[in-house]
Amino acid sequence: MQLQERQKAFLNAVKDRFGATRKTKVNQAFGVSNSAKVIEGGIQLGVPNLDNFGEDVDGFLLLCLIRFPPEDEVYFAIRVAGDVPVLRARLDEMRRLGQEAKAKGKTAADPEDFALESDETVATVIAYREFNNLVPTYLAAEDGRLYFRNKQFWDSLRFDLSAVGPGVRVDEVAVAIYPPSASARRSTLAREFVGYLGKMVGRARVHEIDAFPDERVVGESMRRMPSTIPIADIRKHIGKLGGHYVDGLVERYHEALNYLPAKHFAILKGLSGTGKTQLALQYARAVHGLAAGEPDPLLYVCPVRPEWTDPTGLTGYHDVLTNRYVVPPFLEAVLVATAYRNSPVFVVLDEMNLARVEHYFSDILSAMESGHSIQLHSSSVPLEGSTGGEIRAEIAFPPNLYLTGTINVDETTNPVSDKVLDRAVTIDMSIVDLPGFLDGLKTREPAVAAAVDACAAMLAAVNGAMTPHAQGFGYRVAEEVIRYHTFATGTGRPSSAVLDDMLVQKVLVKLRGSHAQRPMLDRLAALLADLPRSAETIARMEAELDEMGSFRNAR
Repeated sequence: MQLQERQKAFLNAVKDRFGATRKTKVNQAFGVSNSAKVIEGGIQLGVPNLDNFGEDVDGFLLLCLIRFPPEDEVYFAIRVAGDVPVLRARLDEMRRLGQEAKAKGKTAADPEDFALESDETVATVIAYREFNNLVPTYLAAEDGRLYFRNKQFWDSLRFDLSAVGPGVRVDEVAVAIYPPSASARRSTLAREFVGYLGKMVGRARVHEIDAFPDERVVGESMRRMPSTIPIADIRKHIGKLGGHYVDGLVERYHEALNYLPAKHFAILKGLSGTGKTQLALQYARAVHGLAAGEPDPLLYVCPVRPEWTDPTGLTGYHDVLTNRYVVPPFLEAVLVATAYRNSPVFVVLDEMNLARVEHYFSDILSAMESGHSIQLHSSSVPLEGSTGGEIRAEIAFPPNLYLTGTINVDETTNPVSDKVLDRAVTIDMSIVDLPGFLDGLKTREPAVAAAVDACAAMLAAVNGAMTPHAQGFGYRVAEEVIRYHTFATGTGRPSSAVLDDMLVQKVLVKLRGSHAQRPMLDRLAALLADLPRSAETIARMEAELDEMGSFRNAR
């Protein structure tokens, strides 16, 4: 989108926002020498042409532009409606002062070049300049009002503004940032500037508007709901992304997320490393039509922390020190889903049972079920958000938000209550197909083919012995064994020794149990008899079982 197109798009959006008519005086300050800049005590907005500010003018719009690195452009429009008579009176006063200045001969030199009269200040003399149709305009930080003067720019507003007053009250400010960002992640400087405007004129008067098309961020393929996409296409796309899932898993996950029109919540449980998080990520990328490596601005991963005991980890909080509302990734996803109603936004709550789910997730569950809004804060005035924009006191749960939680069941996690399970579809991902997964890895990456040939049979056999005792491993462990083997044998080490090392270091480390697991140890002892380190590890655990009645490899 070219510069002139952006300026025109913002102009049209502002006119629509404020209902500009033929009687509205609209000025654009977008030029290189006629754009906004921050000065001491406020902002120099630009130099609008106000020569034809007649009696019939019912409103004033000044469109401004300021740039921040790396590439952000902040477009903002100052609207004056109620104080139009004050503005008109100020312009008339400037004409009168200009005529007086001309009569006194104070129109050509800088004010420092001649002696001041007893009742004059530098600001007063500056105000006396001969009136010109191009009027430098300023927004003062002191009171958030507009000030106008004759020729010559100021470098500072740090003086008595009454000499160039009265100030004109600003009714509203419309803001749009380019490039548009679905994730609302903008440069710190751009966000600070929007907050600066809010502090000057009042945050309730500053509104962000959608002025620019966002195809560069949210393409056409991202504007389709999952339920409208053939499941065969989704499954094929997931396969291209490296996903390998059996037992109709892709189909069941797709159905779990889409069988209700306004609630999309699934929980993926199972062994660590079976691809729970990867399935959620690959499904979102398949729905959005993205290839591996492409950024997805409508996908959010929220790692759950064990200390979460309230909703603030998801819905944020008001930081009184900075006077901002801290926006965590989950709330950012809600805001984005609210802004992009025609696009599915995906959230992955990774390892959601590291904390008590009902403690931090109850507000979200309630909003999903009841249709009530999520309460964020109690202020009647929207608060400035840490990612830019305004955060209202409450926000409705968007129907285009797709939630997936992943859970492991071990000693580090908390049980998930019925309250949570009743509101989600829970899918077990404990079944793995190691031979099929490794064949696919071999096809995608020929460089690891030799390692797959050397390790696949042993990995499948060991996993087959461990799985009936709920101690099997998933795709992540298998793939890391293959990559370790490829790297280590490349240094000249024997293949069998490398496989032996990785079985001890990666696969057998979590073995534990009692006499009920004796058949597992016996089976592993037979399989690993020719691998000395692995055989020694199994023998040690068998001895521990005989002596203590239980065993645990990683102590």
